[in-house]
Amino acid sequence: ASLVEQLPVPAGVQTLLLDADVSEFADSDPQVAMDASNLAYVIYTSGSTGQPKGTLLPHRNILRLFEATQAWFGFGPADVWSLFHSYAFDFSVWEIFGALLHGGELLIVPHDVTRSPQEFHRLLCEAGVTVLNQTPSAFKQLMHEACVDSRSNALRYVVFGGEALDVKSLRPWFERFGDTAPQLINMYGITETTVHVTYRPLSIADLEQDASSPIGEPIADLSWY
Repeated sequence: ASLVEQLPVPAGVQTLLLDADVSEFADSDPQVAMDASNLAYVIYTSGSTGQPKGTLLPHRNILRLFEATQAWFGFGPADVWSLFHSYAFDFSVWEIFGALLHGGELLIVPHDVTRSPQEFHRLLCEAGVTVLNQTPSAFKQLMHEACVDSRSNALRYVVFGGEALDVKSLRPWFERFGDTAPQLINMYGITETTVHVTYRPLSIADLEQDASSPIGEPIADLSWY
């Protein structure tokens, strides 16, 4: 008998036998009942309270996030997304499901590569990543490497989130790559509202503005105050 079968099971607790022979189910549809209101994930965040709390998000929140932003981005099966962030950080929800919902490719970046701007930039170029998601602090290190490297990239979008963005810090990038290919976009949001709430494309002209971390306009199906 397996270890699971030998353990006492408290009353009211169900067990899942993980080491069972699943060959008989390999070619069958388990017919799992699933609804948009079902829980998709739980991410712990302290928010502004300083007290960690589990934020529960259903499937419908993920679906509406991408449906409401698709007109801006036009994501598709040709896109390659990099999973750069920890799955304990909600930016990863945008990275993972952005690729899977649109039939794209999800490149899981090894942890040691995320700590090396040189290795990460090499991987982005060699893998043909088209959608890059970064906190401003992480991108600052990558930017300096990209601006001195002769390799070309396939990026269509660089999406910022997670931190306030100092637009003026992007000057080296704009001077090297311009502001259209790729398009740099600042998105603001919190875990409770499913990753992103606002959208703001960035341009060279923003370097001359006084506003810091412009967050733009709310996503079409949301309101802000």
